[in-house]
Amino acid sequence: MKNDKNIFGIGQKNVDYAQYFDGKSFLNGLISPQDNIPFSVANVTFESGCRNHWHAHTDGFQILLAISGNGWYQEWGKKPEKLLPGDVVVIKQGIKHWHGAAKNSSFSHLAITQGPTEWYEPLSKNEYDNLD
Repeated sequence: MKNDKNIFGIGQKNVDYAQYFDGKSFLNGLISPQDNIPFSVANVTFESGCRNHWHAHTDGFQILLAISGNGWYQEWGKKPEKLLPGDVVVIKQGIKHWHGAAKNSSFSHLAITQGPTEWYEPLSKNEYDNLD
């Protein structure tokens, strides 16, 4: 489904990665494995309050292009950063991080990802609840 705020469409319930998310998310893969390129491009939509667990891209990178709503991004040991439509985040190989929606807004970003993802612990509820 497409709308004015999310031109790529939210896609399907993110069941394949649900164990690595707190809250409800949707995934819309924008390129096919048959395209045979060494990275993926997907629109990820987080319902308000949803975020993924800490993770790193161990043999590659990730680029996030914020397209709708309000979100958060945080690297391990650093302060959280608010994300708004038009923001771009470049995540280099091995950087532990998380991203997701604000408490009161859904959030969508395009994720351009190369290489495998190593998943870690969830962001604590207390840490998330104290974001400002």
